[in-house]
Amino acid sequence: MIHLYCATANPDKLREFRMAAAGPSPTPLLAIDPLPGLADLAPCVEDGVSFEQNAILKARYYGKHAPGLLFAEDSGLEADALGGAPGIYSARFAGPQATGEANNRLLLEKLQNAPVRSARYVCVVALVDSGQLLHTFRGTVEGEIAREPRGSNGFGYDPLFYYPPFGCTFGETAPERKWQVSHRGKAFRAMLDWLLAAPTHERSYGTKIS
Repeated sequence: MIHLYCATANPDKLREFRMAAAGPSPTPLLAIDPLPGLADLAPCVEDGVSFEQNAILKARYYGKHAPGLLFAEDSGLEADALGGAPGIYSARFAGPQATGEANNRLLLEKLQNAPVRSARYVCVVALVDSGQLLHTFRGTVEGEIAREPRGSNGFGYDPLFYYPPFGCTFGETAPERKWQVSHRGKAFRAMLDWLLAAPTHERSYGTKIS
């Protein structure tokens, strides 16, 4: 079993990662725990200009406090009509202490007269060992912005993110089904595949792969 620490204080994200970690069989492929003492650490300054940069910043910062492998992620929504906004500012689109509802309202306001409503979710996961970067993994999922919130599942922009193959928003989608196609699920599975395929010395002693 592989033991990973996760640098997130978001219980929704942690729940999704743990759900995936259990794998399809009763025997878990890996165990995921939040970083011990995460709440006592000063927040990482996320001053990168991309999802990749912010994910790496967080992973390196929190990884120095982890007793083993740690991963951090940065994710958000890109609306084409807004030039890719809110992007890396997705969680604080409506302000530093914005709620998901406030962010959704602002997004709808800005897209009120937009003829194009295509958008995508993006997630980048960065994996480190003792603060040293091992690899990054990127996942995306394409969709559209609905004209009103639908569904109470998920979090963030899920009630507005309409996924055509499902014929509904992520807010109307069961978590297990969403995980199969979501940006976060794709990035996480890519990390898991890499961990299971990487030689033991590479994933245990911090050899930098990329």
